[in-house]
Amino acid sequence: MYEVIVVRHGTRRARRSEVFLNYAQYGEPDGDFVVDYYLWVLRSQSTTVLVDTGFARGPAEARGRTVLVEPAEAYRSLGVDITRPHPLVVTHAHYDHIGNVGLFPRSPVVVSGAEIDFWTSPMATKALIAHFTESDEVAALARADAEGRLRRFSGSVEVAPGVVVTEVGGHTPGQSMVTVPTSEGVVLLTSDVVHFTEELERDMPFVAVTDLPAMYRGLQSVRDLVAARAVDHVLTGHDAGVLDRLEPYRPDLTGIAGVIGRLPA
Repeated sequence: MYEVIVVRHGTRRARRSEVFLNYAQYGEPDGDFVVDYYLWVLRSQSTTVLVDTGFARGPAEARGRTVLVEPAEAYRSLGVDITRPHPLVVTHAHYDHIGNVGLFPRSPVVVSGAEIDFWTSPMATKALIAHFTESDEVAALARADAEGRLRRFSGSVEVAPGVVVTEVGGHTPGQSMVTVPTSEGVVLLTSDVVHFTEELERDMPFVAVTDLPAMYRGLQSVRDLVAARAVDHVLTGHDAGVLDRLEPYRPDLTGIAGVIGRLPA
């Protein structure tokens, strides 16, 4: 069993038309929309698994995002030893998910082969695609590959006992999600397979997409898991207010880190 620690490291205020693809097609008025940014730490009595590493301050602020806590500081506060080779899952290579991969120079990095191949291809330099990445951050993944630390997979892979990463695609070619067992049931970390609960409930894809049919299929796959009771908790990639529904990891981290399935002290 693991505890799932959800770290809210950033936020921004947007408009609905900025987050839902072709929003005008729905015939609804525009409005304000809050987007939060997360990274996740999975911890058992013997194993720590990192899921994404959040954004770096420079790229975030250049895009108008607000940094709530530096991920490096969040890891320190949670007692994550960055010198140890904790498995690091990269759900996809957008700037807000791989901004701090360099903090973990010994970690095996688990990422879909389709994902790494895409972001190191000429297509990734196209302006409307490259906007979502930082070249030095993608280079950090390439360095991990050169060092023999990159673990490519297709389909699904178990990265630690009970922790399964599943490739879905859609948002990016190798977009993945993670399931993890806890004392409170199985938690599904959708990452950006599902950005927002509304996206899932109303079948309203996010604005950034490389394969729209795959994105629709990904949303349905999550609904199917819920309907089959294969998962007990769904944590989306960017919903605001996620931590309002979780127990704070510590009182001083209220609003920054929450937990599902807390391990015994």
